Amino acid sequence: MRQVDLVGAAHLELVSGVAQLRPEDAMLEAMVRGWRAQQAARGLREDTISARERLVRSFTEFINEYPWRWTPAHVDEWSASLTGERHLAPSTIRTYQCDLRLFTEFLTDNARYGWGTACEREFGPGVHPVPIVHEWNSIAHLNAYEGNPEARAFTRQELQRFLDYADEQVERAVRAKRKGALTAYRDATLFKVIYGRRASPDRGGAAGQRRLGAQPGGSPFRPVRDAARALRQGQAWSTAPAAQRRLGHGLGGGGRDGLPGQHPPTLWLS
Repeated sequence: MRQVDLVGAAHLELVSGVAQLRPEDAMLEAMVRGWRAQQAARGLREDTISARERLVRSFTEFINEYPWRWTPAHVDEWSASLTGERHLAPSTIRTYQCDLRLFTEFLTDNARYGWGTACEREFGPGVHPVPIVHEWNSIAHLNAYEGNPEARAFTRQELQRFLDYADEQVERAVRAKRKGALTAYRDATLFKVIYGRRASPDRGGAAGQRRLGAQPGGSPFRPVRDAARALRQGQAWSTAPAAQRRLGHGLGGGGRDGLPGQHPPTLWLS
């Protein structure tokens, strides 16, 4: 059976017919080099590849063992250090564990890359990499948001309560017959326009539209209640609008001295 020359395979990274001075270090470097090549062939960015390589080297330095001697117990010890000593967020630790699992999956895919066979040939029978990151010793992604609770996005119920509160400010101002009803209406409408814009399909917001459910007319939110009601602004009591005052000569014109065919210059006070 002919061996397929996949990028990152052991026989492409190891130098045959040469006795290495430090075979363990040479094998580790070849593994990391092969994983870099395999990721680059998949189109991953250089910063992603470099970050994963630094993680693998950091894990190797922490447990002071080579990949073909790693065990799940090493992952437990390393994860406990990330939590108790470095105080990293669960989402960060899970990302590190996922990257480490990708590296071990690459090494244990002996049918494609042959690193298990290379380790047994170099270090003896039964010496080869094994899976070390499993469901039972890694952090599961259980919550949709794992960051600071104060900075998380609104849930469906919280967002609906927020929009309802904005509607209530309009109704309260209208009932009190005081200034601010139009401003409150503007704010309530603006909140809905912003949310509707972010949840629009052309911005990939189909999920956002599902949060509040389908509303009449296809809108992802409820309209402002009594939106058709006319709003009066700036009237403390019912009265006719104040007449505008015009000043005459001596303060900018207003008399009959203007040019023919033009209105006399005026100065308006509000």
